[in-house]
Amino acid sequence: VMGCSQGENIKTDEAIQSADSTAENEVYVLVDDLGNEVTIPSAPQRIIAPYLEDELLTLDMMPIAQWSVHDSASIQEYLQDQLKDIPTIPHDVPFEVVSGFNPDLLILSSAGLVEGGKYETYSKIAPTFVIESEKHNDWRQRLIRVSEVFGKEEAAEKKLAEYDQLVEDNKSKIKEAIGDESVAVVWVFNDDFYIVNQQKSSGTVLYHDLDLTIPDVVMEISENANDDWLSISLERLAELDADHLFLIVNQIGEGEKALKDHVFQNIPAVKHGHVYEYTSDSSWLYSGYIANTQIVQDVSESLLKDKK
Repeated sequence: VMGCSQGENIKTDEAIQSADSTAENEVYVLVDDLGNEVTIPSAPQRIIAPYLEDELLTLDMMPIAQWSVHDSASIQEYLQDQLKDIPTIPHDVPFEVVSGFNPDLLILSSAGLVEGGKYETYSKIAPTFVIESEKHNDWRQRLIRVSEVFGKEEAAEKKLAEYDQLVEDNKSKIKEAIGDESVAVVWVFNDDFYIVNQQKSSGTVLYHDLDLTIPDVVMEISENANDDWLSISLERLAELDADHLFLIVNQIGEGEKALKDHVFQNIPAVKHGHVYEYTSDSSWLYSGYIANTQIVQDVSESLLKDKK
C-alpha cells in the first residue's frame, strides 16, 4: 500500500512541475478596448500601467514605474505606502522613458495616449493593452478589466465583495448616527471651489454606496454634468444646504481660512461645526478599491466621532 501511495505522490509532483513550466511559458491573446489583439506574457514582471496603480496593487501586482505630473511633483500620494520606492513616469508616457524601463507589459488607461500612430511605437517596446477609461469610468468595471489581463478575475471579485461588506458595516452605523442629515464635499483649489459630482469619484461613495442624503445644490449642479469635480460659484456655495461638510484642501488648516468667508456662514454644517478637513493628496480626489476603502473609513470616522 505504501508503494502505491508513493507512486501517486511522484505522479502528482511530475504533473505539478509540468503544469508550472507550461504556465511560465504560456502566453495568451486578449483583445483590448481598441480592438488590438495583444499577446499577454504569462506572469509579467515589468509592468507599467500609469494611473491604474490602484487596480494593480489591489490585485497584488507591483508596477516598475508610477504615474506622475509636473516633473514628478505630483503623484498619487494615497498609494505611497506601497509605491514609495517606485520611480515615476510622466503622465503622457513618453516613448524614450518607457523604453528605458524595459517593460514586458504596458497597460494604458486612455485611447488618447495612443492616437496618431503611437500604438505601433508602444507595441514595439512591449505588448500594449489599452483600457479605455471612458468605457470603464466605474472603478468596479475598471478593476475587473485589469484583472482580465492577468487572469485574476477571482481576486477582483473577492476585493469587490470585501468592499461591499465594508460599506454595509459602515452604512448602518452612519445612518444610526446622523439619520437623513445631508453631506457635501467641497474641494478648495487656489481661490476656486469645486463640488463633487454626485455620480463620480467620492460622490459615488457618499451618495450611492453609503446612501447618504444629497443636498439640493449638489443634485442640481450634478445634473447632466460629466466631470468628476464641478466648479461652484460663491452664490451657489452660499445656498449649500449641507448638514455635514467635507473640505478637501492643499494643507490642513487652509479650510479654516476659507470658512471665514461670509458665503460659508449660511451653510448648516459650518454653523454647527460639522466640518471635516482632508488634504488633496488623500484618496478623496481618486477612485478605486484602495481609494474608496479609505474614503469609506474617513467618512465613517468623521461622522461617528462627531456624534460621540
